[in-house]
Amino acid sequence: MKAHRAMIFVLSATFLTLGAGGTVYAHGDKHPSKSKAQPISTEETAFGRQGDPKKVDRTIEISMTDNMRFTPASLTVRQGETIRFVVKNTGQMMHEMVLGTMDELKAHGEMMKQHPGMEHDEPYQAHVAAGKKEEMIWQFTKPGEFHYACLIPGHFEAGMVGKITVSKK
Repeated sequence: MKAHRAMIFVLSATFLTLGAGGTVYAHGDKHPSKSKAQPISTEETAFGRQGDPKKVDRTIEISMTDNMRFTPASLTVRQGETIRFVVKNTGQMMHEMVLGTMDELKAHGEMMKQHPGMEHDEPYQAHVAAGKKEEMIWQFTKPGEFHYACLIPGHFEAGMVGKITVSKK
């Protein structure tokens, strides 16, 4: 009976760590080096897919500060455009930029409250230490309104969110 309960606990914990569509959300101070050559993911999300660094259309710098804001706070891109985001943390604490729909970001933010030590490893996330910068390359394949947010507990709630409008081709 104890073994049965232990197995149920392990399976429940595993399923709780999975996001919608089987995506594992990852956060924490340690994250894989984005400078190492890794294959480009072909996974399509509601807000696009990982972009090819050889096919970048333009670079957009995003600044994150301890006043819980992104600069710029809104962006407009074209459907199909591949953006190199240079994400700079000019603050004194850890911040991140996570792309997604508002519903996905809210759900992910709730998961972060429950599991604040999880590690990042998704191409639509940049976890940036104080005074550092990271790059993220993303192709916006669908028109619509999407967002970027810092999902470190308390940051999203304090207003650390931006909007991306993707216009049709």
